[in-house]
Amino acid sequence: MIVVGDGKGRAGWGYGKANEVPPSVEKARKEGMRSMVSVAMDGSTIPHKVEGIYGSAHVVLVPASPGTGVIAGKAVRAVCDAVGIHDILTKSFNSNNPVSLVKATFAALAQLRPKQDVERLRGVTLS
Repeated sequence: MIVVGDGKGRAGWGYGKANEVPPSVEKARKEGMRSMVSVAMDGSTIPHKVEGIYGSAHVVLVPASPGTGVIAGKAVRAVCDAVGIHDILTKSFNSNNPVSLVKATFAALAQLRPKQDVERLRGVTLS
């Protein structure tokens, strides 16, 4: 499994199988590049708290103030680094399977909305 990203708000993941390592890595990278999604960001963190669930894996992502860093486990940290998130607090529950944690993290990141979209949808201005 590979997580790819541009560090500017886009990331994807891929899974490849082959008889040897290099071909499987190349397959996973190609799949990851095809599955890239955009993530709403607020500077170097996320706009609001989100939770992602995939199977039994449950991941909570909380925005953090500048200078906090990425407080996350190995799988969730890889996703945050690929997206370009530099300040975030995370917690994972129930499962420690890296594949499930990555999928749960992407499910959480897909729920993020920028402040402007929320203001437009609600018809109010947020401070």
